[in-house]
Amino acid sequence: MEVHLTNRQQHILWATVRHYIATAEPVGSKTLVDEYDLGVSSATIRNIMCVLEKSGLLYQPHTSAGRIPSDSGYRIYVDQLMKPSLGGTMRTDTIAKEVELALQNRLQWEDWSLEALLQGAAQILATVSGCISLITMPQTNTAILRHLQLVQIEANKIMLIVVTDTYETHSRLMNLSPEEEEGTLDPEGIDHELQIVSNFLNTHLRGRSLLELTTLNWSDLDQAFQRYGEFLKTSVAELTRRHLTPTTTQIMVRGVAEVLRQPEFSQLQQVQTIIHLLEEEQDQLWRLIFEKSETEDLGKSKVTVRIGTENPLEPIRTCTLISSTYRRGLLPVGSVGVLGPTRLDYESAITVVAAAADYLSEAFS
Repeated sequence: MEVHLTNRQQHILWATVRHYIATAEPVGSKTLVDEYDLGVSSATIRNIMCVLEKSGLLYQPHTSAGRIPSDSGYRIYVDQLMKPSLGGTMRTDTIAKEVELALQNRLQWEDWSLEALLQGAAQILATVSGCISLITMPQTNTAILRHLQLVQIEANKIMLIVVTDTYETHSRLMNLSPEEEEGTLDPEGIDHELQIVSNFLNTHLRGRSLLELTTLNWSDLDQAFQRYGEFLKTSVAELTRRHLTPTTTQIMVRGVAEVLRQPEFSQLQQVQTIIHLLEEEQDQLWRLIFEKSETEDLGKSKVTVRIGTENPLEPIRTCTLISSTYRRGLLPVGSVGVLGPTRLDYESAITVVAAAADYLSEAFS
């Protein structure tokens, strides 16, 4: 339902949301008069809050209590009332720089494994945002071939080694034919030939994605190396098939203990369902936070904010999930997100997610 608010109604909704985010206490008209320069009386504010409640933007948790924002109230706050979080205010610019500097200073890309790097990034994200942080491993079906090598392991065995741009290594063994085992080429001759084939393949294949390798025309392989052609074709097909399936369970999760201390998570049953989702049903969560929008096809990152009941997963329908993708060039390869209560500092959380996604995109590119 579309809601049209006057400037005064917008201002009072903004103040109510801001105060509730800061205090976790229901907000009354007297509080707004005392702490915000709204320029109207307590009675006027009370009447406007009644209108906002009838519109479904505020509600009273108890009859005698003040009011708190509903999911719809938060949605209008994020879409219409929040100051621009990605280009604007001094506070959010400072937060973005803090995230970028923390990631630059504390992550050692040359010395750490990819998983350790993303775990470190997730911890930084959780610390800065105060939320549960979620970072997915990059998808292997978008991995780019960095190096390929054919190596003689024994007199009758050849190994294909493939290294991707994320420094993942894959290998496959080949047995030479019985005729070749008898010595049609000496070991030094085979080593020399394998090096020539490796150089030839790196020249033609380096920089291609694993997905592209499935459509190569292997007849272009030089006739002198045809005896390796079928092995290379089947090996690459097998490696690609093995690694094309999205790694939907690889999500780095940090910051759970701190967030679950928030008053919104006082019920044990609710805590248990969230932890079960994070630990046992990551495939469902992965599909949600790696969901790509039309704008991403144009190479433009988008921060997605799902508030409360907007989340399709039951365990987090009392939470807010903010996510964005990080990319390699124009191609989305993974996602960054934070999960917290709907009573969230949205400006900061959106800025943190956007800054982390931008940093990882730059690093992967």
